Order: sequence, then C-alpha cells, then structure tokens
Amino acid sequence: MTLHAGVVAVQGDVSEHAEAVRSAAETHGEDVEVVEIREAGLVPTCDVLLLPGGESTTISRLLHREGIASEIRTHVDSGKPVLATCAGLIVAARDAGDERVDTLDVLDLTVERNAFGRQKDSFEAPISVEGLDDPFHAVFIRAPVISAVGDAEVLATWEGRPVAVRDGPVVGTSFHPELTGDHRIHDLAFFA
Repeated sequence: MTLHAGVVAVQGDVSEHAEAVRSAAETHGEDVEVVEIREAGLVPTCDVLLLPGGESTTISRLLHREGIASEIRTHVDSGKPVLATCAGLIVAARDAGDERVDTLDVLDLTVERNAFGRQKDSFEAPISVEGLDDPFHAVFIRAPVISAVGDAEVLATWEGRPVAVRDGPVVGTSFHPELTGDHRIHDLAFFA
C-alpha cells in the first residue's frame, strides 16, 4: 500500500520536505507518493500532511482563500498526522499572537512570530528531542517562539523555551528539520 503525503505548497521548502518524507518512508519500507497542494480537493486524498515554513500571514491567507484550511482541520480531526514547521507552526497554532494570521487552531499553543530574531539572527543548535536517541541538529531561521502551551506535549526546548511539540496527530517545530538531511523529525511525526 502506498502512503500519500501532501506538502502544502503555497510557500516554503516544498522539495526539501518531499525528500525528507520519502527518506523517512524508505527507512520503514513504505512506498510514498508525494503531492504538492496548492488548491482544495487534494488534502482529503492524503494520509499525512506537511505544512512548511515561509511567511505566516501569506500562508494563512492563501490556505483560506483556496479552501485548503478547512480540509486541513478535517484531516487533523480524523486523526491523520501533520508536521508543521516554522511558519507552518504559527499557522497551525491556536494563537499566532498576530491578528493578521488566521490560524488553523490545530495546535493548542501560543506563538510569537520571529521571536528568535530576524534573518541575520538565524542559528543552528543541537537539541534533545523526546523520542529521538541522539540530539537533532536544528536550523532556526526567523524562528517563532512557543510562548504558551495548552494541552500540547513539549518534545524539545532550546534555552528553556519549547521549540517542538505534539498535540494529537500534529507535530510542530520552530525550526526547519527539512534543511538538515536528517529525516528523524519526519519519522517522529509520521511513523512513531
């Protein structure tokens, strides 16, 4: 049976996420077909979804305009997994801390956009992630901070602040796991 993975492709690291989910699936002996989602109608055909980074106000506007937002909520309500990274985390949150972002409200948390700083403040760091045996080399680019966590489980912190969470079938990260060549976060989101 083939796993159908959808990468929301309105903005962000689409090809990198596609490659990471292919690598994670291969590790588990799974065949995977990746589809890029830019319009409504494709999310219901997917077993797993990836919500990449980019610019959160633009992503949220496009998801709602194209009718994808309600399909993502239905996907999560049915228990199907989602990995939301960086701006994807912001869009998936209950509260983006910015009224310009119309969130999906599928992660019970509050975030602060660009809280780790601007592009020039980007950094990389090894972080311990619940469920992984060895540290994960995380890439933070204009990363959001998770400022309050409701029912979500914190999977990783950096300097005392949550940077990876799980809320039911949704895993969210402040960092960009798709940029590392290490597919363990995708594995954790979809195969653990």
